Amino acid sequence: MSSAERPRSSGIRFETLLAGLIILLIVAALFFLSSQRQQGLRASPAGFNGLQIWLTSEGQSAQNFTGGWLIDRTNVGLLVLPLFDTLLDRERVSPRTKQELLFQQDESDQLLENILEKAGMARTLIILPKWRSGMRLTGLGHPALLAEEGSIERVLRQVTGSETAQLTRIRRPFSNFTYQSAGGDALEAQLYVAQVFESDLCMPLIGQRGQMLLADCPLAETDMRALVLSDPDLLNNHGLRLGDNAQIGQDFIAQQAGDAQVLIDYSSGVWLKDPSENTARERTWADLLRFFEPPFSILWVSAALFMALVLWRSAVRYGPVLDLASSSSASKALAIRARARLLRLTDQDGALLSEYAAARISATASRLFGPSHTRNRSDEEAVLRHLERNDPRHAAYMKDFLTRIHHVPKKLGAVEAIAYVDEFEDLLEKITNDA
Repeated sequence: MSSAERPRSSGIRFETLLAGLIILLIVAALFFLSSQRQQGLRASPAGFNGLQIWLTSEGQSAQNFTGGWLIDRTNVGLLVLPLFDTLLDRERVSPRTKQELLFQQDESDQLLENILEKAGMARTLIILPKWRSGMRLTGLGHPALLAEEGSIERVLRQVTGSETAQLTRIRRPFSNFTYQSAGGDALEAQLYVAQVFESDLCMPLIGQRGQMLLADCPLAETDMRALVLSDPDLLNNHGLRLGDNAQIGQDFIAQQAGDAQVLIDYSSGVWLKDPSENTARERTWADLLRFFEPPFSILWVSAALFMALVLWRSAVRYGPVLDLASSSSASKALAIRARARLLRLTDQDGALLSEYAAARISATASRLFGPSHTRNRSDEEAVLRHLERNDPRHAAYMKDFLTRIHHVPKKLGAVEAIAYVDEFEDLLEKITNDA
């Protein structure tokens, strides 16, 4: 068979392999995107992976957390809650265009009630949002990518419960804020287009009244207090490189957390638990539905696509189960053996050779076309048509050979019959291997 004709003879199997490969690539891409989205946010300039690495290198126990298991709240010295949502009371709207994606203000859904509940269970540093998604995607801190002040101010009021809190931005490229470390060292925080706030209910820790960067504020709907950082650039991956921001963050967090763990919580749910509360939790349908959410949903979809591919290919090649009774099959086998025995006893090896050729043609057709098509395509003409389309050289040889078999005398010597059989088997082997 020539190289140009070979792909045509193996087209079905190549298409099946190609379809399976495409499905695997799609599933792998979906799984990768689902698992990397949150990680991409944490590692982006707007994320806080750098803070966790920096604190760990300075001997402070720190951990990034995205949810999935319960954590004893008594082991958390400081809970860091970075907010990437300006709509804490409703779900965000997914972007439909690239421009909407670049300028969206909300990276993930974070509910106000969950934020307040978590902040009420441990000493908490709430970090307000500042940048749109374009900051994460492009890595550029451009003023056009700053989120709306009004939206962030609404978040500030919701978190602190202060209706008079105001958020502003200092309209110059860089601003410096003084800070005195626990060791008495004078440090300066440097911020790009600094985002500050004002509230009569908050006590400034970095900055001053009217321009507070970090403050101790009341927690809405509770009698507790929380730390509020108005500008995430003090501690995020982008801002840690500026001024003395890294030293200030490490010193301040160490004072707040002590020797306990710092938990940087990106999750939307409440995963902190009180060890004194050992109440049994009732199982709900939500526990089961968790296994159908990303990334598990991608596994279910891939399994469904794979099963659909398997069923489709098996239906095309093998078809439904053949409706043949075992008794009729046994009777047919007995009839064939009886006919062959009679031909051998009457020394009719030529006639037996023709019957053998017909049986082997039927078996070859089953291998070429599949068992479900054997009944309709098991005759010599169907096999010859198939060979003429895919392998003209073997088709001509097969046609000539079958003509010779059909014209051999009925009473043929055993030696001559065996020679025909050997030649026929060699030809069938070549056809099967090439197909």
